[in-house]
Amino acid sequence: MAFGSLTVFSSILSQLVKCLYVHIEKAIRALASGKRLLILEWLKSPIELFPPQVSGDLLKDGVCGLSIARKLRVSQPTASQHLKILSDADLVQGKRIKQWTFYKRNENAIRALKKELTKNL
Repeated sequence: MAFGSLTVFSSILSQLVKCLYVHIEKAIRALASGKRLLILEWLKSPIELFPPQVSGDLLKDGVCGLSIARKLRVSQPTASQHLKILSDADLVQGKRIKQWTFYKRNENAIRALKKELTKNL
């Protein structure tokens, strides 16, 4: 019975490690764009780098996707695609307020990614 439990545990651990590497790969692919790196950098200092917003607090809620598109000098759909990739990699979090989506950095996920990268490189 103990051998069967060890096999199940080993299988679960293997799946978790595989998931971790898939997550790291997704994050690295998200960071492979200069525009997405700029977005992450800008979101560190939203009050200093973005104008005041009618809806949503820059710090609490994040920066409106339209403001990010304007600062990037790209169309809203292009900015939305970059933000979706960052969001899918868990590097930013989106929050819907009225018809707008506001984005801020996911500091916990970024910190965990940095830790995993330094540990595994």
